[in-house]
Amino acid sequence: MKKNLLMACFLCWCTTAWSQINMKDSSAQAITYWSKGDKQNYSISTEKIKIKGADTTSRETTTYDVEVTVLKQSDKSYTVEWTYKNISSNNPNQTIQKLMNMTRDMKVVFTTNELGVFAEVVNWKEIRTYIEKASSALKKEYSSIPEMEKLIGQISTIYSTKEAIESAAIKDIQQFHTFHGAKYKLGEVINGQQKVSNLFGGAPFDSDFSVYLDELNEADNNFILRANQEVNPDQLTQATFEYMTKMASTMNLTPPKKEDLNGVKNQTSTATRMHGTGWVVYSIQTTTVNTENITNIEERIIEIK
Repeated sequence: MKKNLLMACFLCWCTTAWSQINMKDSSAQAITYWSKGDKQNYSISTEKIKIKGADTTSRETTTYDVEVTVLKQSDKSYTVEWTYKNISSNNPNQTIQKLMNMTRDMKVVFTTNELGVFAEVVNWKEIRTYIEKASSALKKEYSSIPEMEKLIGQISTIYSTKEAIESAAIKDIQQFHTFHGAKYKLGEVINGQQKVSNLFGGAPFDSDFSVYLDELNEADNNFILRANQEVNPDQLTQATFEYMTKMASTMNLTPPKKEDLNGVKNQTSTATRMHGTGWVVYSIQTTTVNTENITNIEERIIEIK
C-alpha cells in the first residue's frame, strides 16, 4: 500500500504543497486539491453475503476498475467523470455475467463543491438511455424467460431517474466522498443525524451517525477516517412490513405479521485512508441488514492502482 501511494501520489503531485495534516492540533482536513485533467485509476470489489440462521447461503464477489478524471475545476466546484471497466463476477452463470455487463464502459459525470462534497449526477439522462439500450438488447435475447424480463426491469429501475441513480446506483461514488468537506481532530467523535434513501420507495429514513479521525500519518501525508451509521429501526421495520405485505398480496401469499419482524437493522461502517490531496488511497465500507433470521452483508473495497 505504501509503495502504491508513493508511486501514484508523491511523484505526480508534489504533495509537500498540499498537506492537510496539522500535527500541532492533531487535525486533518478532507478537502480536494485537484486540477482539471487530474486522473486516477481504482480497483473496486464488492462482496455480497447472505446468511440464514447460522448458515451462509450465498457469497458473490464482483470486481471492476474505474478511471476517475477531473473534467472541470473552478473556485466553487469540480466536475468529475467515473468510467467503469473490466467488470467480472465469481458467479459462473453466464446470464448473470451479461446482466452485470450492462454498466460496462458506462460513464457517470457528477459535480462536487469546492471541498469535494458530492453534489449531483449531471449526465443522468445519458446514463438512463445507456441502460435502456442494454436492457432492450437483453430482453430480446431472453424474451422466452418471463423471470429475466422482471430482473432486467428491476435493474433498469435503479437507473430510471436522477434520484434513483444518486441513491442506489452510485454507492461507490458516495462511499468515495463520504468524508470530504470537513476538518477532523484526532480522537474527537462527531455525532449527528441525517436522512438516508428509502430503497422501498417511501420517505427517507432518519439515521444516527458518528465520524472520527482515527490516525494521522504525516510522513506519507495521509490519514484514516471512520464513520458508523444506523438507520432508525422503527422506520425501517414499518417500511419492511409494508413492502412485504404488498409483495405477499401480489403473489397471493399469506402476509407477514409485524410482530414477527424483530431485530430489523441496517448498519453501515466506513473506513477510508485519504491522501493530503483529497484522493482516496483505500476505503472499505460494510453494510449489514438484518431481517427476521436473514442477514445480508455487502462489503465494498476501493483501492488506488
